[in-house]
Amino acid sequence: MRCWALAGLLALAACTRAPEAPREAGGIVSLNPCSDAVLAEVADESQIAALSHYSRDPAASSMNLALARRLPTTSGSVEELAALRPSLVIADNYMPPAIAAALARLGIPVARLPIATSVAESRRQVRQIARLAGQAARGEALVARIDAALAEAGPPRGQMPISAVVWQSGGIVAGDRSLIADMLRHTGFTSLSAARGMGQADHLPLEAMLADPPQVILAAGNIHAQEDRMLVHPALAALRSTRRERLDPSLLWCGGPTIVRAAARLAEIREGAS
Repeated sequence: MRCWALAGLLALAACTRAPEAPREAGGIVSLNPCSDAVLAEVADESQIAALSHYSRDPAASSMNLALARRLPTTSGSVEELAALRPSLVIADNYMPPAIAAALARLGIPVARLPIATSVAESRRQVRQIARLAGQAARGEALVARIDAALAEAGPPRGQMPISAVVWQSGGIVAGDRSLIADMLRHTGFTSLSAARGMGQADHLPLEAMLADPPQVILAAGNIHAQEDRMLVHPALAALRSTRRERLDPSLLWCGGPTIVRAAARLAEIREGAS
């Protein structure tokens, strides 16, 4: 009887210890489209356990859709992350505390990167993600591409900055401490909303736009959606000294390789407005 009891205790102890056994590293998981785009540029595909599901959606992706659809994706639930057994999760500052606590209990490390609010901060994040992937040289190569794109997109020497407003879905504007505001400065524009003291997500009504317009309106919304009709309102046609240009919303928030595309588009708009 004592032997059977001892055998039972040993079996129970073995079951209790099993979760503490070392996990085999399962690659890196990224949980937002901004870090998705950088990770896909600097890491080998074999290093990526999953990207966020947003990167497969054309309306939310900041990377090549064909590549995003070739790689695994996750919704970011604890169950999915536990099954993936990643060596690292890259998240932003908005990760729910319950998920963060669950990952800590599972022994899955998390690196939190805030949404970049400047070109300089984006450079730092590119280098950080590349180091986390063990690919520092690729990070430096991406930073060099960003710097080359900004140099190419810069205004001619002596050209006066062009006033512009990034008018987003529902008539909101970008704040001064945002990546797109910094991109405007790099490419020869001044921000009308910043000059008026407006902050992130402040609302600029059509009447105010018509009363004191900038030289360029950058409409960054879905012009076919009901809430964005004002971005293409017929009254704007009366602004003879103001150009209206479409700016893809996917260029607004993410740094890394997105900066290369955003710089080229802003330079194109500036040259047309000069």
